[in-house]
Amino acid sequence: MKNNGKKPQKTKAQAKEVLSELLAIRAELAAQPSVTQSRMSQVHANYQESAHNLLHYMALRRRDLRPLQLRLASMGLSSLGRAESHVLATVDALVGVLQQLVDDAWTPPAATGSVVDFNHGESLLAEHARNLLGPAPPGREVRIMVTMPVEAARDSSLVHNLLQQGMDCMRINCAHDTASDWTRMIQNLRHAEQALGRSCRVVMDLAGPKLRTGPMEPGPAVVRIRPQRNVFGTVIAPARIWLTPETNPQQPPSPASATLPVPNEWLAHLRPGEQVRFKDARESRRALKIVEVTDQGCWAEATQTAYLVPGTRLRHGRKKEESGHRSAKVGNLPATENVIHLHKGDKLILTRDQVPGRPASYDSVGQILTPPRIGCSIPAVFDDVEAGDSIWFDDGRIGGVVDQVEARQVVVRITQARTRGETLRADKGINLPDSNLQLEALTEKDLADLAFVAQHADIVELSFANSAQDVESLQKHLATLCTRQPAVVLKIETKRGFENLPAMLLTAMKIPCCGVMIARGDLAVECGFERLAEVQEEILWICEAAHVPVIWATQVLESLAKEGMPSRAEITDAAMGHRAECVMLNKGVHIVSAVRVLDDILRRMRSHQAKKRSMLRELHLAHTLSEAPPTSKAALQELSQLHDGLAKDTPQLKQAQNA
Repeated sequence: MKNNGKKPQKTKAQAKEVLSELLAIRAELAAQPSVTQSRMSQVHANYQESAHNLLHYMALRRRDLRPLQLRLASMGLSSLGRAESHVLATVDALVGVLQQLVDDAWTPPAATGSVVDFNHGESLLAEHARNLLGPAPPGREVRIMVTMPVEAARDSSLVHNLLQQGMDCMRINCAHDTASDWTRMIQNLRHAEQALGRSCRVVMDLAGPKLRTGPMEPGPAVVRIRPQRNVFGTVIAPARIWLTPETNPQQPPSPASATLPVPNEWLAHLRPGEQVRFKDARESRRALKIVEVTDQGCWAEATQTAYLVPGTRLRHGRKKEESGHRSAKVGNLPATENVIHLHKGDKLILTRDQVPGRPASYDSVGQILTPPRIGCSIPAVFDDVEAGDSIWFDDGRIGGVVDQVEARQVVVRITQARTRGETLRADKGINLPDSNLQLEALTEKDLADLAFVAQHADIVELSFANSAQDVESLQKHLATLCTRQPAVVLKIETKRGFENLPAMLLTAMKIPCCGVMIARGDLAVECGFERLAEVQEEILWICEAAHVPVIWATQVLESLAKEGMPSRAEITDAAMGHRAECVMLNKGVHIVSAVRVLDDILRRMRSHQAKKRSMLRELHLAHTLSEAPPTSKAALQELSQLHDGLAKDTPQLKQAQNA
């Protein structure tokens, strides 16, 4: 059916309806920067366009755009799903197309500043990432940040290997180690840079006001000796016990199941093959066999489980011979770590003081007499806690609700714990996501560390950034310490920090260079594990709208770094990190391998994903279907090509990437 060159009336009516809504949205976007002109005047020149685009994006996202997106998609138009870095330009382009559909000319109103178009938005983000994190290595746009273990201060080869495998940023956590350790880490980095001809940014993370459980009373001084048994209970390896002089104790020359200090004279009379007999803490008769005598001590073996305490009497030689050097007592033993065992429904007392905590006490039939109690590292938070607030311990392993707030303590009812129960130890994290905590972002330790940080760091990470005032406080202290301006990264790890992110970004934009870290550990506890994926997506969107680089952090390839083998979920998570500008690895025994694997993953993902946009490179699977079924030989060859494609990109793509 002919339409005589005229557009169907239904299409025109639909276009007019959508156009009307878009014009209303555009008016809101254009008015937004003028509302906050006083704040905009303080933004650094590097971020003027980015700040305008951020405000446009915030105005855009105040609506539920899903119905509009569906209508735009049905018309074959952009659905605003990739507008983050160039909001006004995207809306203007849509309005222009719709005006043509309704046969109406339209000229966008003159903007107060330059409109960030598609290419300029991406180039701004790339420029800001380069300024913050350094140049991207060839073949990989996402940088790799690595947290330094204390070994990096002593072992220069470790730093050299990390840099060689792809580290772009060295992160030093000021919550650990000392200024002299930090100095040696940076010196080792400078030597590695010279040797390899590579550059690497120094990132220093301020400790911040981390809430933690207080100390615990020491547990009993007892040593358990236990041989290794198979599934049938047969001993397959005896326990190895190191007997050392109590007046001049020596460390065992190789791993030991236990170390027992004993009198020097008694130890000098031991001979290989001799039996040392004793009654353990349970009054069970046990024996040790002396297998080696050295100048520093003696090795003994045990084939039965035993519990020894200070004062346990040891005898060697003939039975019942108690005189002289035949008998001795075990000396002082280190106290065991005390823990609090918690189950769902239990009560826990949090105290204001730092008196060592203790487990619950029980009566003869197992009923609790006194609930367990433990202190809090920052007792001032008690002033901001209310009954009904949720509370979490140890990275979210244990959850509870505040039942009562008293003058010197808070009573917590445990609501989340595994069926078999959980153990709470000293120095474990505490999160209060529902409480409006009035904590200063910079602690006394942070202020003391800032003198070193301002002098040596390229980037300062502000832990537990919760408000624009926190960001301003750091900026003011840095201004008084040095003339150079290190970049500032906001660590988003609380619910308040997430909710105040736009305001904090505008404040951070007062200086030439800034960034954001998604600290997913505490953030997951604060916002709820089920919301973490949603929250990190929103942070990525908002930061892209502000053209601010993002660091994807916490537990990336953690099993690989610590144990040498990654989980499948960790590989997927690391690949998702490609949507950020930097991915952070934490320390571990196998950290060099983790850097190498992450570098490989990020290089592969470069050809598949850019932010939210899928990159449609040649898909090898698309060649597996053809009109004629492949012969078995051809099928094998095609599978071989598919395997090779997973290991490397096509030569044409590699040439394009190098160009």
